[in-house]
Amino acid sequence: MSEPTVVMSKVFVTGLNVQAEIGIYKHEIGKVQPLVVDVELEVPTAGAEKLADTLNYETILEAAQRVAGEGHIALVETFAERLARACLADGRVTRARVRVEKPLALAPHAVGAGVEITLAR
Repeated sequence: MSEPTVVMSKVFVTGLNVQAEIGIYKHEIGKVQPLVVDVELEVPTAGAEKLADTLNYETILEAAQRVAGEGHIALVETFAERLARACLADGRVTRARVRVEKPLALAPHAVGAGVEITLAR
C-alpha cells in the first residue's frame, strides 16, 4: 500500500478585521470603514515541519493591511482582487480565494454585503 500524498493544503484566515477607506458614495469618501476579510490559499505543504515549509498566516494580515493602506478604493471587488494578487506574489500559492464583507453597507437591513473572488495560476 502506498503512502498518502498531500495534493494541496489550504491555509486560511477568517474574520480578519481591516479598516479601509472604501466606497463610491460621497459620504464614504475620506472615511475609514470596517471590512471583514476571509482568505483561503492553496499551498503545497507536504512534509511541512517548520514555518519555512509553509505560508505564515501573518503574511495574509500584512497584505490586507498594505492594500488598505494604499489609499481610497472605490469597490470591494478591487480590494479583493488586490489582496488576492498580493497573496499570489508568493510563488507557492496556486490559488487565492478572498471574501470581503462590508458590514455597514446595508445596515441595519443586512449583517453585511460583499464579494468573493478566486484567482489561480
